[in-house]
Amino acid sequence: MTAEQRAVRTERADEACRAAYGRIPGPETGVALVAVGGYGRGELAPYSDLDVVLVHDDGVDISAWAGELWYPLWDAGFKVDHAVRTFSEMIAAAEDDARVALGLLDLRHLAGDPHVTLRLRTTMLAGWRRAARQRLGDVHALVNRRHELVGELAHVAVPDLKEAAGGLRDAGVLRALVATWLVDVPHVDLERRRLALLDVRDELHQITGRACDRIAPESWTPLAQALGMPDAEAVQRHVRGNGRRLAHLSRLTWRRVDAVLATQARRGGRRPQLVPLVPGLAISSGEVVLDGKVAPAEDSLLLLRAAAEAAERDLVLSPVSAARMVAECPPLPEIWPGEARELLVRLLASGHGLLGVWETLEETRAMDSLLPEWELIRLLPHASAIHRFTVDRHVVETCLEASRLIRKVARPDLLMVAALLHDIGKGEVGDHSIAGERLSWAVSRRLGFNEHDQAVIARLIRWHLLLAETATTRDPDDPVTLEDVASKVGSSLVLSLLVSLTEADALAASPKAWSAWRSQLVVGLAARVDAVLATGPEEPEETWAEEPDPAVSDDLAAGRAQVQFEVAAHGTGATVTVMAADRVGLLADVSAVLALQKARVRGARAWSRGAWGVSVWETGSESLDPGLLRTRFDLVASGQADLGRLRGGSDALDPTVQVRPEASRRATVLEVRAGDRPGLLHTVLSAVAELDMTVRSAHVDTLGPQAVDVFYLCEVGAGALSDERAAEAAHVVRGALAGPPR
Repeated sequence: MTAEQRAVRTERADEACRAAYGRIPGPETGVALVAVGGYGRGELAPYSDLDVVLVHDDGVDISAWAGELWYPLWDAGFKVDHAVRTFSEMIAAAEDDARVALGLLDLRHLAGDPHVTLRLRTTMLAGWRRAARQRLGDVHALVNRRHELVGELAHVAVPDLKEAAGGLRDAGVLRALVATWLVDVPHVDLERRRLALLDVRDELHQITGRACDRIAPESWTPLAQALGMPDAEAVQRHVRGNGRRLAHLSRLTWRRVDAVLATQARRGGRRPQLVPLVPGLAISSGEVVLDGKVAPAEDSLLLLRAAAEAAERDLVLSPVSAARMVAECPPLPEIWPGEARELLVRLLASGHGLLGVWETLEETRAMDSLLPEWELIRLLPHASAIHRFTVDRHVVETCLEASRLIRKVARPDLLMVAALLHDIGKGEVGDHSIAGERLSWAVSRRLGFNEHDQAVIARLIRWHLLLAETATTRDPDDPVTLEDVASKVGSSLVLSLLVSLTEADALAASPKAWSAWRSQLVVGLAARVDAVLATGPEEPEETWAEEPDPAVSDDLAAGRAQVQFEVAAHGTGATVTVMAADRVGLLADVSAVLALQKARVRGARAWSRGAWGVSVWETGSESLDPGLLRTRFDLVASGQADLGRLRGGSDALDPTVQVRPEASRRATVLEVRAGDRPGLLHTVLSAVAELDMTVRSAHVDTLGPQAVDVFYLCEVGAGALSDERAAEAAHVVRGALAGPPR
């Protein structure tokens, strides 16, 4: 079916309406028959209703003959959805109901007085534009409710061409948004996608013999034949691809509407404001954009950085800026640097903001270079009925679910990458777990993981179904079962990651796939397997026993300086080595200095060397000046620096603070996991210092968006804390992290 055939059907219906109107004894002025909705747009599908309204001026009485209008149409075999309204009733209905207003934006004259139609159309359009700022909130709420109820055309198992997100209803709403003059959309792209879906709907009507918008599984093959496509998979990709693009345009346009309305509410104008974000990037009207100060050709990580920043802030990644970065940023090296890997993990663990940003990356073809293997599962339907999404969307949903679980695992970076890759093998023939394991080795190596981490990721993907299948089909108390699972997972680290991956995978498939009962079975099985593995923890401080200590400067040794800073810049930041007289609160002061300099700490180690406290900090800042750091330190140590803004802070997930009594005999080990943010270390270390506790050694790591920090605490001049003091330390640190920003 084509647009020409829709035009023929529409003209046939128009002729019937004109003929029916010509038979009634109506007046020549003050009355008009108009088409609305899809018929108003001239897009009748084979089994569509005729949506028509007989409109008359308030002073015109048509009661004697109005009912006679519809009989000729019914006799001709048309299904007619009709109404009779006065001009003022039409205006009032549109003002009261946003759905009516949307439908009337497409009204078209059929018969009667054309001046009535022209006045009505002009009044409706002017009213829509005039009241847009007040009404668009209601329209957006209607759209969101529909999306929640029906799902996405691109990803649900049984898509609805009209009502689903990315369907024909959304295309109509986009046209209505453009009519407000507040925003614009790519008209050519929108119209091409809309017409493609109309062609599919026409063929679906012919196949089913009725007005139908939902594509049942059995309809894909005849649709492929009718549309001249190779097979059911090809037509699915065609339909879902157009739906994905329309859904992306819809979400992007609504975000822009929200930004325009918010901007006007704040400043009463429409001039965009650039808010600096990080070098090369800024925020404009709710979108992360290029700031024009750093050329994309100068930074191979700019696209990943923009994506991570946008997702973490739940902002739009500007498609225009993203497309430019895709085209101009230098390719990443064959083996990614650590910062690139960290940015990817931050993106994957960003939570709700990931979805829109990932769509932009897909629409701009960024995935072709970032993760070429993604093409294997792009818009790939699931064979299992339990899945509510296509494979690619299921993977993104798994990342969303896994991002809520990163506090439970020691290696959130490995969890997030495994979530991304766990179903990548479904694009190949055979067992997808085996195929995915093979693919994961190449991907994780490219991402820059070491061999140990590559092996963990591969094992997670190979056995990502193991716990769920075993817990529901095998006896969890049978030693053979436990030994079999233990031999496959290999370590407590893999087991703990596998528990979280299992939960995320199930929740992404369907909320019903992860019940309290299934959770209890999986967690119980994992506890039994962990007992079989029974590996004891190693003290992380021992890994630093052979690290060389820096030489004490003459100024520091002679007391002419409080501290010495050594800065060694490298390709992705700088290593800062600090030495000062050891005391309670030393690390808190150093962390404050770095936070005030906006130096993002990726990792740190600290230890005592006699009377000196030594710490080494890996930062993401290349331009740190040792002299300025010393000046800042003097201000902090003397209490002259304003540190209030470094304390507290918001976190999407609750921080976890745990005492690990089994981890050391010489100190009390406090483990902190929280969202990485400026001032986090200072918040923890100052809380410990206020309790008059010393930090014998510290082990700080940033794994994607999560800081995993381990502190070995002692009493001043003594050893490990008592149980009461350890509990006090955990309580105080937990309270400091959970406190509101100051």
